[in-house]
Amino acid sequence: MVRLPIETKDGEFVAYYSELGLAGLEFPKEKGESDRFSSDKSTPSAEVRRWHALTTKALKQVLAGHTPETLPPLDLSSGTEFQQRVWKVLCGIGSGKTMSYMEVAAAIGQSKATRAVGSACGANPIPVLIPCHRVLAANQGLGGFSGGLDWKRKLLAREGVEYIGSSTRQRTLGLAIV
Repeated sequence: MVRLPIETKDGEFVAYYSELGLAGLEFPKEKGESDRFSSDKSTPSAEVRRWHALTTKALKQVLAGHTPETLPPLDLSSGTEFQQRVWKVLCGIGSGKTMSYMEVAAAIGQSKATRAVGSACGANPIPVLIPCHRVLAANQGLGGFSGGLDWKRKLLAREGVEYIGSSTRQRTLGLAIV
């Protein structure tokens, strides 16, 4: 895999590319943290450089609270069939929208697989671009997030999403929670 940094106002993300496309994205690291993916030191091909330009643009759009115009090809081969089905549903959640773990489970035809959906979200190799931060708990609480709850709060706030625990009343998907 080819490892390439992405500088943002929020810190340095790291993107990983296989021969199939973007295979991983890591949040900026704290001191002492190691990379989640292994990488080689080869010079990236023209194709990988093109994918990296798309990844950089898409990441900056999401960090600004918008849905990306275009994504690079995504290599989701590290996931199981179940995880890949979950990740595809997540790709359909637009900026400023949310789904619950239960709604994602229902969307893949496995309404009782709520916990497995949570695990699939946690295993998401391309957080932010595959927007697992837009999945909330059934009570409209935050739930978990592989990048940490601070990142989840920050990303949702930038998209204008309110949730239980935010400073104002809850509104998601345009519906008020009573």
